[in-house]
Amino acid sequence: MTRVLCIVGPTASGKSALAVDVARRLTPVGEIVSTDSMQIYQGMDIGTATPTAVERRGIPHHLLDRVSTDTVVTVADYQQWAREAIDDVASRGATPIVVGGSGLYVRAVLDDLQFPGTDPQVRARLEEELEQHGAAIMHARLAQVDPAAALAIPATNGRRIVRALEVVEITGIPFTASLPKGGAIYDVTFVGLAVPRDHMDSRISHRVEQMWQAGFVDEVRSLGALGQTARRALGYQQISEALDGRCTLDEAKVATVEATRRFARRQQRWFKPDQRITWLAYNADDLTDQVLAVWGTST
Repeated sequence: MTRVLCIVGPTASGKSALAVDVARRLTPVGEIVSTDSMQIYQGMDIGTATPTAVERRGIPHHLLDRVSTDTVVTVADYQQWAREAIDDVASRGATPIVVGGSGLYVRAVLDDLQFPGTDPQVRARLEEELEQHGAAIMHARLAQVDPAAALAIPATNGRRIVRALEVVEITGIPFTASLPKGGAIYDVTFVGLAVPRDHMDSRISHRVEQMWQAGFVDEVRSLGALGQTARRALGYQQISEALDGRCTLDEAKVATVEATRRFARRQQRWFKPDQRITWLAYNADDLTDQVLAVWGTST
């Protein structure tokens, strides 16, 4: 099987910079395949912390800025595109490095994960109920029929709540039970960045402040209407509400920090049970060397 290095961890843990450092020192050289569900959107660079050309340091990155913000990208779409990128990188003799913080997207790309079909009528009815009752009510319903899915899906993510309820209705089994527990379809070495909670909270606050100073508000203003998937990105919804007059920009900043902290905690909970991951201190002085050592010993 194709050898793949996968670097995971919560937001603001330094995954992107580490991946570039590792890619430059690998033999054969590495290329990075993003599994960030929002960096795939064009124009959403500041708020998603998409690596700039300078930060990429000449290392090819795949699945960044691929689609417009009015495009709905499903996990199944991402699975296909990322696997195509991995296979392309490997076919050219380079080392694929998968980087991401979304556990579902990482699993979808690397593991034997297949997604249940859909029923347009059921989906339409559930989406109508979501519009009528709101995400919180629908999330409470999901918690009754599939507590594990409700734990993994944010109560504000109406699209994923509807999808989970749809799968339960058309298959008769919990959404989580419909996800295969099979292992990786590649020869994967998993490395995770361990970040203490207080460090993580501080780094997130600093990152959001940097985003604001870099023009995050202007970025959101320039994008206009966002598609169903893109509008879920952290910060974009909060700033959009401020621009609509529903809150102040200072309140939007505070809400963005809090939402990002909650998201980072969910990321940690998702990855923690995966015994395949070798956890390393995010701020170790020799972190790149440690990753390369883990990669080397896994051959």
